[in-house]
Amino acid sequence: MEKRMAGDYEIIHAFHIGDKEIVIGENINASGDERYMCAYCEKNEILGLYSDLWVSDDFCEIAKVYADRLSEQAEKTRRALFTPKFQGIDTTPLTKADCTPISSNDNLNGKIVVIKQDVLRQEYRRSTNQIKLCTGGFGASPNGRGSACYCVDLYSRTTSRFERQDIMGTLQENQLPKWAELGLDQYRNEQRQKSQKAKEER
Repeated sequence: MEKRMAGDYEIIHAFHIGDKEIVIGENINASGDERYMCAYCEKNEILGLYSDLWVSDDFCEIAKVYADRLSEQAEKTRRALFTPKFQGIDTTPLTKADCTPISSNDNLNGKIVVIKQDVLRQEYRRSTNQIKLCTGGFGASPNGRGSACYCVDLYSRTTSRFERQDIMGTLQENQLPKWAELGLDQYRNEQRQKSQKAKEER
């Protein structure tokens, strides 16, 4: 297995929760007190950006920094997930029985899609992170040249990319829970406002 590196440091421990990953790296050739490091890592599709590095030659000290940062990140993520915008939300994960399966002939552009639980990290395995609006990508088209599907989260309205095989099925608008209806309406209103503003600026 190829080693994961951050500069001269081999990543020996890593845990991803919420929007960040916390890592420990080791550089056996480092001088002075820089053998071990702990850092945050944020990734895109190409690169990993490491920030807030803490270095030491004491592994126990680095392990404590790692544990403290993991605890802080877990609490930050928990607060974000358990502070619903709309009260009374049922976050029970959706299953195949709750949606319509898709085939290779289905056009997913503009459709409400449901993401499979097992492609989401554990903290996001809830309905508020499964229901999304598919806005495009080669994978959204039937028999497309690629598999990428770009989606907007109807709860947070953040954008994300999934593969077509990550999609469990679709929902009709009349099947949406109230929070998703409100999220879809707000997203569409925002898009109309952006379109109107663009027209006015021409």
